[in-house]
Amino acid sequence: MASTTISPCVRGEPTTTLAPVLAVRQIGSEEKRRQILDAAVRVFAHKGFHTSRVGDIAEEAGVAHGLLYHYFSSKDEVIETIFRENWSVLVERLRAVADSKEPAREQLRYVAAILLRTWSHQPDVVRVVIREIARTPAITHRIGELVKPIEVIRDIIERGQRDGEFRDDLDPRIAAVVFYGGIDEILTGWVLDQTAGSEEDVAAAERTLVAMLSAGLMPTAE
Repeated sequence: MASTTISPCVRGEPTTTLAPVLAVRQIGSEEKRRQILDAAVRVFAHKGFHTSRVGDIAEEAGVAHGLLYHYFSSKDEVIETIFRENWSVLVERLRAVADSKEPAREQLRYVAAILLRTWSHQPDVVRVVIREIARTPAITHRIGELVKPIEVIRDIIERGQRDGEFRDDLDPRIAAVVFYGGIDEILTGWVLDQTAGSEEDVAAAERTLVAMLSAGLMPTAE
């Protein structure tokens, strides 16, 4: 009877086809790793990174304590991975906007939407980034990456200035800091429960921020 896992080799010895099995194991391993990371986000968001334990993450993920160390060497590596993976995706999305052919004003609107709507889609990730990342010594070497959105915004403003869409007598770097700083302050207010952060609030913040900055960037009438 023919076997689906055994095939003859040149010397007549059976050889096991491992590729499908390894592929399934790899998928399962990645799912387990993602399960642990998602659990860590919830734990760090609600208990705080510094007061939580590896055991808290394992319990939230529903895995054995020792299994977590199969994927991550420490709690520090877990939060560093959360930041690296989420932040890299965010920056890639912003750069894709900057590389599009949309007018600069529309690009700023898209950037604001992406950043502000992370609160609607991933509130716990936003909580971890806002409250934990900057004050976690284990990942201070990545703090410089926090300015990458500002660099993207500056590039958009500079292009708008070159195209005559924005006034050219303003410092694009400072304008980018003001724009991003407004977004960061809004997100911080939501994280700290200082301001409401409903879907309507997110949409209103997006409209207000873009309208205010765009008005200041528009060329003045001669």
